[in-house]
Amino acid sequence: MLGYTMYGTNDLPRALAFYDALFGAIGVNRMMEFPTGAVAYGVAWDKPMFAIGTPENGAPATVGNGAMMAIVVDERAKVDTLHAAALTAGGTDGGAPGVRGEEGDQAFYGAYFRDLDGNKFCAFRVGPA
Repeated sequence: MLGYTMYGTNDLPRALAFYDALFGAIGVNRMMEFPTGAVAYGVAWDKPMFAIGTPENGAPATVGNGAMMAIVVDERAKVDTLHAAALTAGGTDGGAPGVRGEEGDQAFYGAYFRDLDGNKFCAFRVGPA
């Protein structure tokens, strides 16, 4: 259902350094680079991508209250890696990695963080340890 999502930034070079470090920690690379400077990251052309760029209308980028992007990964260790990479790259902690709810076949293992512009993310994996 989703093709891509995009967050805005007020400092594109700084944001790109953050996302290169964040996604590079789990082997995700830049897939597209646009003339505007925006960049899309992804794992394959037929999978949803994440993009970062400056707002097209020229107004400052702002954080959406209640907005959050969730990044699904295939291992709990990658949740831990993304969370640590975000903090190392200057992001802020929004909730340490761990199981939210009950452990089991549908366990939700997640971690929360914000990027340099304050945009909120969750890295998660659903399933047993």
